[in-house]
Amino acid sequence: MTKPLTFAALIAGLLLTISTAAAPALSERMPSNPAVRVGKLDNGLTYYIEQNAKPAQRVELRLVVNAGSVLEDDDQRGMAHLLEHMAFNGSTHFKKHELIAYLRSIGVRFGADLNASTGFDATIYMLPIPTDKPDNLEQGMTVLQDWAQGLTLNDQDIDDERQIVLQEKRARSGYGQRSLESMLPKLANGSRYQDRLPIGTEESILHAKADAVRRFYADWYRPDLMAVIMVGDIDPAAAEKMIQRHFAGLKMPASPRPRPAYTPAPLTKADAVVFLDKEAPTNNVQLYYSSFGRKPPATVGDFREALIRQLFTQLMKTRFSRLTQLAEPPFLGGGAGETTVPFGVNQFGFTAAASIGKAGVNAAIDALVQENMRARQFGFAAGDLDFAKQNLLATYEYAAKSRATRDSAAVLGAYIRHFLAGGIITGIDTENDYAKELIPSITLDEINAYVKSIIPATPPKLVLYTAHPNSVAAGQAAPTGAELLARAEAAAKLPVEKIAEKALPVNLMSYKPEPGAIVAQSEDKTLGVTTLTLSNGVKVLLKPTGFSKDKVSMLAARPGGVYAFPEADKRTARFASAVQNAMGIGAYTPSDLQRMLAGKAVAYNPQLASYADLLSGSSRSGDIETLLQVNYLSITSPRRDENLFRSFVTRNAEAVRNRSAMPEMRFTEARMKTVYGNHPQLDLPPQPADFEALNLDRTLNLQRARMSSAKGMTYIFVGDFDIDQLKPLLATYVATLPVGDVPLTYRDPDIRQVRGVVRQEVKAGVEQKSQVTFDFGGDLAYSYPESWSLGLLADVLNLRITDELREKQKLIYSGNASVRYDKIPRGGYAVAIVLPTSPQNVGKVEAAVWSEIERLQANGPTAADLDKVKQARLQSYRRALREDGYWMNYLRQSVLEDKDPHEILKIEQRVNDVTAQDIQAAAQRFLDRKNHVEMVLSPEAEN
Repeated sequence: MTKPLTFAALIAGLLLTISTAAAPALSERMPSNPAVRVGKLDNGLTYYIEQNAKPAQRVELRLVVNAGSVLEDDDQRGMAHLLEHMAFNGSTHFKKHELIAYLRSIGVRFGADLNASTGFDATIYMLPIPTDKPDNLEQGMTVLQDWAQGLTLNDQDIDDERQIVLQEKRARSGYGQRSLESMLPKLANGSRYQDRLPIGTEESILHAKADAVRRFYADWYRPDLMAVIMVGDIDPAAAEKMIQRHFAGLKMPASPRPRPAYTPAPLTKADAVVFLDKEAPTNNVQLYYSSFGRKPPATVGDFREALIRQLFTQLMKTRFSRLTQLAEPPFLGGGAGETTVPFGVNQFGFTAAASIGKAGVNAAIDALVQENMRARQFGFAAGDLDFAKQNLLATYEYAAKSRATRDSAAVLGAYIRHFLAGGIITGIDTENDYAKELIPSITLDEINAYVKSIIPATPPKLVLYTAHPNSVAAGQAAPTGAELLARAEAAAKLPVEKIAEKALPVNLMSYKPEPGAIVAQSEDKTLGVTTLTLSNGVKVLLKPTGFSKDKVSMLAARPGGVYAFPEADKRTARFASAVQNAMGIGAYTPSDLQRMLAGKAVAYNPQLASYADLLSGSSRSGDIETLLQVNYLSITSPRRDENLFRSFVTRNAEAVRNRSAMPEMRFTEARMKTVYGNHPQLDLPPQPADFEALNLDRTLNLQRARMSSAKGMTYIFVGDFDIDQLKPLLATYVATLPVGDVPLTYRDPDIRQVRGVVRQEVKAGVEQKSQVTFDFGGDLAYSYPESWSLGLLADVLNLRITDELREKQKLIYSGNASVRYDKIPRGGYAVAIVLPTSPQNVGKVEAAVWSEIERLQANGPTAADLDKVKQARLQSYRRALREDGYWMNYLRQSVLEDKDPHEILKIEQRVNDVTAQDIQAAAQRFLDRKNHVEMVLSPEAEN
């Protein structure tokens, strides 16, 4: 009897055919990317230059300093980070506050665009520069030059910045920081890293001498430890000359300090940390097995080994994903593999980790260890490897195809890593060429041999367990470190079974529907949008672009959603899409689908939003038919699976069980209830009981009541596709969708902000940190001019928050004002101001906010502030106009909110039309002192 051809067998045959091509010599050195200009000045400064067209008229600049907190002397703890802050507080060419003011004037936003970060081993300064004006880039290079060796660093400015850094430290404090500090000594294994957290200590932030900051700057900010990176819409030759002008004059110290390299010693004896915290939102366990150093790939053989590691990562990810889909999963999520050690350079380790669920920590440890042992003992199946190969080949191919339309910011990481860690910059085209030759030649024996080399046969050297105290059963003690180590050792000795390989069909669909027809077609040449009407009444909007090569986005939308159901069904309906997605489609589980879609970049998500039915998806240009097949099966063949439903309920209920332990979450929930008068239909974050109350059939019936019909749907396609090639696919897979009767409407639940003045304090959390929020809102008929007045009002408020509350009064590290202006379910607006601060500053923050609001109401914004926010909006708009997602959003609004899609071409004029008087009027109307809610988060009283 002839066996049917399986998908795995077909792929294996194709790979065998491909692999017969001659392979390159493994000893060959990988070629460098000719598109990147890499050089070094006489003073030792390294530079990287690459011309990249997207976004147009914009250059990404980076200054990378190979020095971080690990280099701090004992009297300098936290000073590498404080020094980073000082880069924005005065330099040779920019007096204090002038730098931020100048960059705002050209549309660069502080925080969102202009920023910096300090790590253990390096400090990175980030500066995107719009080049629509010729002088901008020259000035941007002057900024980098000043950061490198031109900071003023006077005593008063350093003292002023201490309070802002202290606010940052307190804002970061909480469970995450406490758990890190509890684990750091074990992870760093006695090395210098354990005492060099970049944020420093409160004592050092407030009392370290200013000379300590200046000494760090003098010792480590020097040319041989710096790199300048320029990527964007530039002429490389001109950029190179610019680097020479600005950085050739930097001086090396007369006697430079040696730059030491610190590496934690490998773990030699078993150890464990048990950390219980009443603010822990999740329970987690991590197993650390080994650590080792490895240089970046330099030869073809090195690259081939890296490909083996990538395949292994995919194979392990698939194994652990299957475990989470069991009816009684051993954990909420887990994985194992090679990870980057956060200390030192080119340091790696083998670890396993899990988020603990209902089954508890012992079950999680058992599953982690046994899955590692299963891979070590039996290896992987040939079919699994073939699927992993297809995915990896597709990943490289897509990256190469999309290179011409990638964003400049996307390539910066490779140059930062090269400067700090070494290696060769090969470029994605070269990597794709080698991947196509090398991946087919990788054998199952090689993979399984690698498994034995990377997964130790011995128990883990370190177990880290972090949990909420309620994870410990009543009357029982928390597990000790010794008990956790013993559990891991015992789990390694338990027998494991080989996983049977599952055969899957070649094709996702066993048949093709008899095509429908396209009955009407029109074109809007202004927008470049073609509209089709299909024989079943479904409309299609087509917007071909060249913005992102080899990528297509799809969205189908119509009015409806959760609020299309009666109030009694709303609680269940909000989870209906998530439950259906967990089932899979047709005859295929989610795991089956992953395997069947190997080598295809297809994503799909049906969703009952609040007021709309949405079907969103994306694919590579060559995979559109597969995307449409998934869409077809999702609508016509939804799947039911009792075991997957039980898994869904268990995992999600446990995932949110301790979420309210986080003080910020308790505050957020209290704020929502207060702002909207504790409305019974308010969409509060789900609780465990919400998931546990779900009934499978009732939930699926609600989903299918909306999503089994395409009536009233408008499909939108934006991206890299050909209309004539897409039309037959639409006729086959969309025109043939069922269009049974579905109400194309929703109800208004009448959720409105409370009127009058409400002030409420919420006490939560043990850290000395607070948060102050202001919420304004009400009904408002939608208009385009009003929307831009509101948006720019929020932008001006953000300027004032930074300048007054942060820079002048030192009350906050960061804050944010945002606005929402809706047409659905009725016209309404909301303005929110969120300000993290210290408890002792709450009153001052409140007074400062009202002072700024009253100033805007009395005088409006200054001409300078208005120009800054307009420039930022216009720069953002010009970039967004060449993004698929921006067009998709406007076309979606035209479908669901009856907005004019041509507004997308009018935004520059809309922004320019807004006057200071418009913003003043908006402040007077919408920031109403007689109608607002103020909430304050304060720490719990100490016992």
